[in-house]
Amino acid sequence: MSGSAATLPEAVLLAGPTCAGKTALALELAERFPVEIVSVESAQVYRGMDVGTSKPSAAVLARVPHHLIDICDPAERYSAGRFRRDALELIPAIRARGRVPLLVGGTMLYFRALTRGIAPLPEANAELRVLIDERARRIGWPALHAELAARDPEAAARIRPADGQRIQRALEVLELTGERLSELQRHAEPPPFATAAFALLPSDRAQLYARIDHRFVEMMAEGFLDEVRALKARGDLDPGLPSLRSVGYRQLWAHLEGACGLPEAVAAGQRATRNLAKRQLTWLRSEPSWVGIPGLEEQELVPILRVMSTLTAR
Repeated sequence: MSGSAATLPEAVLLAGPTCAGKTALALELAERFPVEIVSVESAQVYRGMDVGTSKPSAAVLARVPHHLIDICDPAERYSAGRFRRDALELIPAIRARGRVPLLVGGTMLYFRALTRGIAPLPEANAELRVLIDERARRIGWPALHAELAARDPEAAARIRPADGQRIQRALEVLELTGERLSELQRHAEPPPFATAAFALLPSDRAQLYARIDHRFVEMMAEGFLDEVRALKARGDLDPGLPSLRSVGYRQLWAHLEGACGLPEAVAAGQRATRNLAKRQLTWLRSEPSWVGIPGLEEQELVPILRVMSTLTAR
């Protein structure tokens, strides 16, 4: 539990790797308790990105209140900072309605922003980002990552060499402030209330990867390629946008641009999703304050059910 052990939480956090069963558990909790779900999925905020983000169906949305879904156009840039502001407004509003805020998802950066806070950082600078993007096109993001490692090694150690969005932001902060992002982030503040944090941690990684591969095939059958084709046909989107950097979308976009065949794009999307799950598990297992849930059997859910019961009784 984040915050003081003696402090009752105001919200319940439920994280886990993709395909671990977070949605099923969240809906089960909503059947037992008065819950409102807050999505912690960076791609579900975007309208028109439904199949590839496994967005809840219309029937589910009608049955259980959901927040932070379909609030942005894919051309917009939704950030961890904006998520934190939105969540900090939603949580007390949900509590005031006598319901339990259940924050569910797999975007670990958003969970970190909520539980650890975000340092006051400069606003994005469009002109500077264009210059950084142009350099990335010339020399590649790994080269810019190496540059960041020389200037802010602590930040670079947390960022993958191919993660253009986060490399860009770290370099942007350096240029705008003259200070390291890692140093500025030390001044972040936690939320003004306690949270109870739970992580679905499936023990059989091979089984998890098999579910990921199968789910990708299912999404293709449900029209994932047509969804990406419709986004591309708009003409105002490009694969450098945060929305289209999401796993699956960027691989299918590359196929539509003729960079690879469809079987190769599907395989690349499955591989990228498995790698995402691996990173999510690594992050969650490094967080000592998160309570692990190994499975969805009733006895394994006792810790989260106990907290939900306590919050409901208040």
